[in-house]
Amino acid sequence: MPQQLAQEVVPLARPVLGEEEERAAIEVLRSGQLSLGPRVAQFEQAFAARLGAPFASAVSSGTAGLHLALRAAGVQDGDEVITSPFSFVASANAALYERARPVFADIDARTLNLDPQAAAAAVTERTRALLPVHIFGYPADMLAFERIAAERGLAIVEDACEALGARHADGAAVGARGHAAAFGFYANKQLTTGEGGMVALGDDSVKQRIDSERNQGRAPDMGWLDHDRLGFNYRLSDIACAIGLAQLQRLDESLAARAEVAERYRQALDGIEGLALPCPDTGGDVRGWFVFVVQLPHGVDRDDTVRALAATGIQSKPYLPAIHLMSFYRERFGHREGEFPVCEDIAARSLALPFFPQMDEGQVARVCAALGGAIGR
Repeated sequence: MPQQLAQEVVPLARPVLGEEEERAAIEVLRSGQLSLGPRVAQFEQAFAARLGAPFASAVSSGTAGLHLALRAAGVQDGDEVITSPFSFVASANAALYERARPVFADIDARTLNLDPQAAAAAVTERTRALLPVHIFGYPADMLAFERIAAERGLAIVEDACEALGARHADGAAVGARGHAAAFGFYANKQLTTGEGGMVALGDDSVKQRIDSERNQGRAPDMGWLDHDRLGFNYRLSDIACAIGLAQLQRLDESLAARAEVAERYRQALDGIEGLALPCPDTGGDVRGWFVFVVQLPHGVDRDDTVRALAATGIQSKPYLPAIHLMSFYRERFGHREGEFPVCEDIAARSLALPFFPQMDEGQVARVCAALGGAIGR
């Protein structure tokens, strides 16, 4: 075995779970109430308080949250939802669940978020909602999207699945502006319950609707066999909520650790010519660090770079592919290269590096040295 393969593997991500989460889960198991128990409401209330949002609804995933939020916004068959082509595919898929069409607009080259001007140009008489994505935890320009929505009579649903801990320049937490905002708690997120999500809300009537629809459309004040609307099995278990409560108690610690790792990366990689790093916080916006994604210099083969890093025991991943160029979206809607040039350029060069709160200086240095060597070959 070559010497480099004998080194410890540096994983792409590693969830932070400790004794607090274990105790919380065991307590729920011993209670015998694993679903629809008291931990759900406790987690919702604590999460909403943390954000500064009036309400929150726990759901089985961030994707489920986006789906229910779009339904609550009135999105239906034949409508259009304007969103980013540079995102995890769930943000676009959620519109398709309601037989609406996701309409893409290009992204801002600095923030990698949906470009408000491009989004405004994509609005038609069929547009029902805007779905901006706070990509990689950086706040989208919500003031601009709010102006567009007010002028055109549109709803806003925020994809905040990667942005827990992020803040806008006015001090508001991402997800606390009164729009429905979906968060995800997958294993690599700032807060994890394994699987799971939350919808932050500003309207109690929307919360009641989402609470019902996540639970098969059950009427809130009626017997469990009475269902007064179409619903889904989008519940989050009490075990997951107990873990989420424990995670929430040390969220500040986790966010600070992630920011520290990101700063180590930034200092170590800043001198590599042509390598684009995540944009720094500007104008008062604050990123909630989720992943550390770079764009390789033009002319550098990304697949070769991934293989070179893997040969030294370092995991990396092309992240993210352009949604409109995925086979399903090409075949369904006829999308082709050249439609969204900024997105396509960024997507073709993006590479996610190992990133998790427990990364130490040595691991970061090892990744940076290997990346520099791979790029320089």
